[in-house]
Amino acid sequence: MRISDITNYLETLAPLSFQESYDNAGLILGDASNQASGVLITLDVTEAVVEEAIALNVNLIIAHHPIVFSGLKKITGKNYVERTLIKAIKNDVAIYAAHTNLDSVLQHGVNTMICQKLGLKNTTILDPVVGKLLKLVVFVPENYADKVRNVLFKAGAGTIGAYDSCSFNSAGTGTFKAGETANPFVGEKEKLHREPEVRIEVVLPEHLKTKVIDAMIQSHPYEEVAYDIYRLENAWSQVGSGMIGELETAEEEANFLHRVKHSLNTNCIRHTELRQKPVKKVAVCGGAGSFLLKHAIKAQADVFISGDFKYHQFFDADGKILIADVGHFESEQFTKELFYELLMRKFSNFAIHFTKVNTNPIKYL
Repeated sequence: MRISDITNYLETLAPLSFQESYDNAGLILGDASNQASGVLITLDVTEAVVEEAIALNVNLIIAHHPIVFSGLKKITGKNYVERTLIKAIKNDVAIYAAHTNLDSVLQHGVNTMICQKLGLKNTTILDPVVGKLLKLVVFVPENYADKVRNVLFKAGAGTIGAYDSCSFNSAGTGTFKAGETANPFVGEKEKLHREPEVRIEVVLPEHLKTKVIDAMIQSHPYEEVAYDIYRLENAWSQVGSGMIGELETAEEEANFLHRVKHSLNTNCIRHTELRQKPVKKVAVCGGAGSFLLKHAIKAQADVFISGDFKYHQFFDADGKILIADVGHFESEQFTKELFYELLMRKFSNFAIHFTKVNTNPIKYL
């Protein structure tokens, strides 16, 4: 099995196009065509993690946080990033990261794992992404409409929320005149032809555009396929930032915070003043999620669990919500379990290891 087999699979679950503009997800270091000897899963990549991979005879590290966020002009070993890369290069260890793209997906994302740990039900994306959906319109002869439509569905078009095979179809008449050099499927050269056609409309994710169009063209009988692509401004309920859900039974605030501390295995929780109200609706965001506070308030969440809140940002709760800062590492530490579960579904007979290195740079006295 090649490294690309593993990374390509992960990208079908969390496409790189889902990552934020500042991010650097994907294969950061290494040759994707190399045979994979094993995988080491970690939250962060450090020199110690690379050494661990070498000791395990593993040549692929899969991390949540990219070791490289911005461009490197020199690699001289002057800091931990450069030293880590040098060690990995010398030992032919590839490094792959799935970061904000993995945060963003509803079905198997980082925030989904947090919701599961807390026992939240009826979970949805807190801030759905906008502008990542396209609409494809294609005109097909009546007798071929079913064939082309099914090919579009198989390629990934026509899924809206929990529904698939979604399309809109309307009948009409197409006209065309084939030129002298054309090879028309129907009609005669140099004569105007009228053909009963079906206008098929389907929604598709932007990252599947090439795959869907290629499949459509291959299945379409016409020499020249007439189709249109439109960018939609619809919010995409399956992709976005943060999540929100409900507890099975409302809990008293202090009891809930103690349960969060235990469930998320954190040493402390920084929180705003208790509101003396029961907790029922809970918003979460792994990592640094303060940018979603206004969304959590708008969604009428009772508590917002995330990490990396700054001092003055706690004031922004303004008595409208309980902020619970559990720590950046602590909120994302279960991403290792998520990677393991996803990889085992596809590569159950492959060597997959959890790092034994504690990469949390923050220590508690």
